[in-house]
Amino acid sequence: MKLSNHSFLLIIFSSIAIYCFGVDGNPNYRDALAKSILFFQGQRSGRLPASQQVLWRSSSGVSDGQLAHVDLSGGYYDAGDNVKFNLPMAYTTTMLSWNALEHGKRMGGQLPKAREAIRWATDYLLKCARAEPGKLFVGVGDPNADHKCWERPEDMDTVRSVYFVSSRNPGSDVAAETAAALASASMVFRKVDPVYSRLLLKTAKNVFNFALQYKGSYSDSLGSAVCPFYCSYSGYQDELLWGATWLYRATNDAAYLNPIKSLGASNPPDIFSWDNKFAGAYVLLSRRALVDNDKAFEPYRQKAEDFLCKILPDSPYSSTQYTPGGLMFKLSASNLQYVTSITSLITIYAKYMAASKQNFKCGNLQVTSATLRILAKKQVDYILGDNPLKMSYMVGYGTKYPKRIHHRGSSIPSLKANPQPIPCQEGFQRFYYTSNPNPNTLIGAIVGGPDKNDNFPDDRTDYSHSEPATYINAGIVGPLAYLAGS
Repeated sequence: MKLSNHSFLLIIFSSIAIYCFGVDGNPNYRDALAKSILFFQGQRSGRLPASQQVLWRSSSGVSDGQLAHVDLSGGYYDAGDNVKFNLPMAYTTTMLSWNALEHGKRMGGQLPKAREAIRWATDYLLKCARAEPGKLFVGVGDPNADHKCWERPEDMDTVRSVYFVSSRNPGSDVAAETAAALASASMVFRKVDPVYSRLLLKTAKNVFNFALQYKGSYSDSLGSAVCPFYCSYSGYQDELLWGATWLYRATNDAAYLNPIKSLGASNPPDIFSWDNKFAGAYVLLSRRALVDNDKAFEPYRQKAEDFLCKILPDSPYSSTQYTPGGLMFKLSASNLQYVTSITSLITIYAKYMAASKQNFKCGNLQVTSATLRILAKKQVDYILGDNPLKMSYMVGYGTKYPKRIHHRGSSIPSLKANPQPIPCQEGFQRFYYTSNPNPNTLIGAIVGGPDKNDNFPDDRTDYSHSEPATYINAGIVGPLAYLAGS
């Protein structure tokens, strides 16, 4: 039977719809999971391996650290720029590791890919912690100079300044987050690479001791090198609690209970992000109360549930706004970073509740693991296209997604397509201020997302909505695995 063009197109579009959303109307979580992890290859700094799959990227920043006579190559560019900021990078690593630990069995063949993404970061963080005694290197690249240029990472000609904290210029926040990243990753590699795992844990202990011994915020020590880009707005107490919690989880050493007890008395906020870790620490500590039935950790379970009561839309204690389309809305700048991080906590707590067969209440609202799962699914589905615009906010997923993302490498033709260097200002003129779609698809990237009214302009110059970031993706990896395996 010969098909008409109209019938043929209907079959094609129906096939795409089934692939992206499945026969049951749900998104294809496994496809989205694979893409969310692949994204990290597009953010790589350093010399790229032969296994690199994002082929429009090439090696870059291979001499990073040279100005300080150390090797600081590797790691990730945090977002659409060419700077390596260690506070968000370490948080990204911690979240990837936590989600691999909680949902690794549901990741299937993507678990080795997740480990690879984690190791690309931890190899770099180890260099930062071990390059020079008494110093923790915490960033590469002058952010002020970098943000005045629009150029591929492969063409970088801005100064690759090196930043560190020390006993004289402390950075408890970035040091404790680095310790959390290394400690959590040590558990990810414990069985598959025990030698590497021990190195990660040993380094985590040393870096955390440094964070505790020399207290202070890296924002105060480094000033315009990190502010206003990644200032530690919440201070460093949350990172010290977070770091101590992860080291306790990794070692079961009661010595870490002292900082946990002294730092864990704060009331939980209604947010969780690369800057504020209190809620994450309480959820992680609540595992001991729920899963291990250790009554000593009940106060942290209560704090975790107080946090969730501030998030749930039907809770009488909710302080969280939702868009008309049902998306959690915390802040106008890069809102999806909060959505993915908080959704990660929701799925982890749902897992703990299901394992312990326990519920809790927000006033008169009965909350079960199913309650949390439904909310998490709503947020993930919205991101993947179940929203008023029917747009996927994950690049390369579905048929309608952002095409003009605020990302230098994606928006400028690759070295393979255009071998000639494209200078700093020429990049702005030719590739930033244009309505043309990006020539390179950064598959898996989740952008900052829509505004409070579910609107999204798909405008490269609107970075607060169109810029992807490693810490946005790190948060969604776990929820995607959780939903894929349900």
